[in-house]
Amino acid sequence: MNLVAIILATLAAGIGSVWVAALLMRAGLGGRAEGVGPQHLLSLAAGALLATAFMHLLPEAFESQAGAHDLFATLLVGVVFFFLLDKAELWHHGHEHSHPEAAHAGHAQAHGDLHHHHHHHHEPRAGGWAVLTGDSVHCFGDGILIASAFMADMRLGVIAALSVLAHEVPHHMGDLVVLRQTSPNRRMALVKVSLAGAVTALGGVVGYFLVGQLHDFLPYFLAVASSSFVYVALADLIPQLQKRLTARETIAQIAWLIAGMVVVTLVSGAAHSH
Repeated sequence: MNLVAIILATLAAGIGSVWVAALLMRAGLGGRAEGVGPQHLLSLAAGALLATAFMHLLPEAFESQAGAHDLFATLLVGVVFFFLLDKAELWHHGHEHSHPEAAHAGHAQAHGDLHHHHHHHHEPRAGGWAVLTGDSVHCFGDGILIASAFMADMRLGVIAALSVLAHEVPHHMGDLVVLRQTSPNRRMALVKVSLAGAVTALGGVVGYFLVGQLHDFLPYFLAVASSSFVYVALADLIPQLQKRLTARETIAQIAWLIAGMVVVTLVSGAAHSH
């Protein structure tokens, strides 16, 4: 039963986030027009990730027999690991493609600032496959994190899957923009990004058997999952929100951040009651 739930949740998070992104773009949302924009989506995702890490994953890890010192050490190592992983990706793309700064700025502008570090390092022609490869690896890791949460508690798995879906929506909107620059076929772009998202389910299956074999290490898997969510929120999403805005825009940004936390809390309560 757990494996079926993991597969369904990872497919919902991996492919569902792509389809939600496509629907938002089709509806004209997530752009720079009035209404729901990239800043709102990023705020929502950041709130969901932080709430999941600090209110659910970490408390679950600390309720185990594992020592607090070891869990905090794992959290620290995890944050540093994801920082180094990000550095390695930037270094790799920096050597693979040399762009003038103006080109970087123009490309970021075309994306509506949806997800800068995964996309503005790629030239349009080569960027499509580079983005899909990076996405597949990223989604595989997301699948393992979701599986770890499910192995600890079904409710926790649902919350983790929801948080992954939330933070992948703005990410996939950027992916679709890149792929549409490389090919005029919008349907094919959607299919390609959906296939990359489907790798989340593969990560979930691998995570199910991996965590099952290493059940005693589950609290540490949860700490690593928390470090991933915290790093993405604080190092990737929130810096994109640190812009000079009007008072009204700032209030909206904070409201969407809180909304992400509230959604996670409501889903947690609903899953717990069932």
